Amino acid sequence: MQSRDAVIPYGGYHLREVDAGEDVDLTHVGPGTPGGEYLRRFWHPVAFSEEIQDLPKRIKVLCEDLVLFRDKSGNVGLVRPHCPHRGASLEFGIPDERGIRCCYHGWLIGTDGRILEMPAEPANSPYKDRISHGAYPVKEFKGLIFAYMGPPDKMPALPIYDACLRPGGRLIPSGWTPGRKYVWPCNWVQVKENSMDPVHTYYLHTIASGSQFTPEFGIVPELEYKETPIGMVYIASRRIGDNVWVRMHDLIMPNIHLVASVNEDGKKEKKFGPPYLLHWATPIDDSSFMEIGWLIESDDMQFDAEMIEKLHFGMMDDRPFEERQRTPGDYDAQVSQGAIHVHAREHLGASDRGVTMFRRMLRAGIDDVKAGRDPKGLGREEGAVIQTYTQNAVVRTPKTSDPDEDKKQVREVGRRVFTGEFRD
Repeated sequence: MQSRDAVIPYGGYHLREVDAGEDVDLTHVGPGTPGGEYLRRFWHPVAFSEEIQDLPKRIKVLCEDLVLFRDKSGNVGLVRPHCPHRGASLEFGIPDERGIRCCYHGWLIGTDGRILEMPAEPANSPYKDRISHGAYPVKEFKGLIFAYMGPPDKMPALPIYDACLRPGGRLIPSGWTPGRKYVWPCNWVQVKENSMDPVHTYYLHTIASGSQFTPEFGIVPELEYKETPIGMVYIASRRIGDNVWVRMHDLIMPNIHLVASVNEDGKKEKKFGPPYLLHWATPIDDSSFMEIGWLIESDDMQFDAEMIEKLHFGMMDDRPFEERQRTPGDYDAQVSQGAIHVHAREHLGASDRGVTMFRRMLRAGIDDVKAGRDPKGLGREEGAVIQTYTQNAVVRTPKTSDPDEDKKQVREVGRRVFTGEFRD
């Protein structure tokens, strides 16, 4: 059999797709798996606050079936679905002042999993103090409900990013559009890899399907990738006349990305254009995830009907299939990689450095957890505001006559933006 890397015209007989298993260490998220234990060291958003009112909601996170509820005191709880008494589902439970009461025999379970009442047992029975129910800590922050599903003694601080606190910014709980979560039938890793693949913005969003944002996205950028204390960034720098437009995006480990405004065209000088989106890819199981976080409304990005239509385009399978073939979007490209993308089939190039860096960071984080260390991106200081790097900057930089020298100049402007020279 010929090597799969051989150049063979009409070589379908020899060059078959590799029938290999997925990279299970990175892609599997269940309890006890390397990737699952790593992800369980972090907080993840699992619902909008407004979703959880007077009725419990059954959800699935990291391959675990759970019930999310709000008791009558306003506290949110996240518990295993089946009552420890006779196994009735707590999605039919009755919120109480101190927890959730099973509809079958009235056992009262607190948000921390303690059994508070067993109505049919003797009043002085110690039985309720000898058992408990599986529960996970939850916190609410700016319209999102976050869950921590790792060891209780390893629980970190809930991260607070500076992008959430910028003056003039308004956080809107969202997926790609306001008030809507997006569930995709594929593994979370391949979608986060996309956030460190700025070439797809130039091609998929501008050439393959027409100019979805500004035409200037169709200019191939000079690319660099930098590690940060919380993850990594890409720096995409474009020559726009006598300006250099630098677009920089964060990937915060393990599953968060920030995106700068898509309205930018690089024609007018700008010191700092803030991010408009901060999202988690919260794994549901090995082959599906939920895109959830905030849109950040500012002077740079207003979410009117036209913009919402742009942001939703190509993000679900809600268009006729032939239309999706003619004008594919992110959903079509990334979900079509397979429910769990097989890395062994790839032929990565120099422009894929962001993807390879991200995978290395995932492996390093998994190794850290195995060794008992805190992985990158995890913080211990409650209330600390964490610096992010995402921005658009447009810097007047007259073009040089030598094309190679000008490319160097464009990249150097990108590095200056990364160091914070153009931040407020």
